[in-house]
Amino acid sequence: METTRLILRRWCEDDIAPFVELNKDPRVMQYYPSTLTSEQSVQMVEEIRKHFEEYGFGLWAVEIKDQTSFAGFIGLTVPQFTAFFTPCIEILWRLATPYWNQGYATEGAHAVLDFGFDECNLKQIVSFTVPSNIASRRVMEKIGMSYIDNFDHPGLPENDPLQRHVLYSITRSERDGLLPN
Repeated sequence: METTRLILRRWCEDDIAPFVELNKDPRVMQYYPSTLTSEQSVQMVEEIRKHFEEYGFGLWAVEIKDQTSFAGFIGLTVPQFTAFFTPCIEILWRLATPYWNQGYATEGAHAVLDFGFDECNLKQIVSFTVPSNIASRRVMEKIGMSYIDNFDHPGLPENDPLQRHVLYSITRSERDGLLPN
C-alpha cells in the first residue's frame, strides 16, 4: 500500500534490527506491560509473518518516503483473547519516536482501514488502548472511530495499572459516510 508519504509493505530482514530497537524504547512501550527483548521482537516478526499467511493481512512495515526504510508498523490483526467484542479485527500502530506527531499513524491507518473494508470486505474494525494513551485515542478519532466502552484486558493481571482499556470501533458504513462524494 502506498499513501502520499508512506509505503506499507511486508517485512524484510533489514526491518528486524530497527524493530528490536523500537521495542526496547520505554517511550514507545509506555502503554505495554514492558519493553521487549531482542528475542521477543524477533519472535513477534515471525508471528506477524504467520498472521499474513493465515489471514491475508497483518501488521505492515512502514517506510516513510525519502526518510527511512523502517519507522514501525501499522496494520490489522486478530486479537487472541476473549472479550465481549471478540472475535474481531483490530487496527493498530507502533512507530519509533522520531516519527511521532507528524500524522504518519493517521495517514497509514486511513489506508489500512480502506484495505480492510474494500479489499478484505470487513464489516467492522476495532482498536483499543489504555485510557491515558491520548495520542493513540486521537488517531482513532481522526480516522473516524467512535468510543464504544471500557473493558479490562483479559491478557493483563487483575489490578494491573494497564488492565483497563477503552474500545473504539468503526463500521464500513460509518467509514463510507466519512468519504467525500
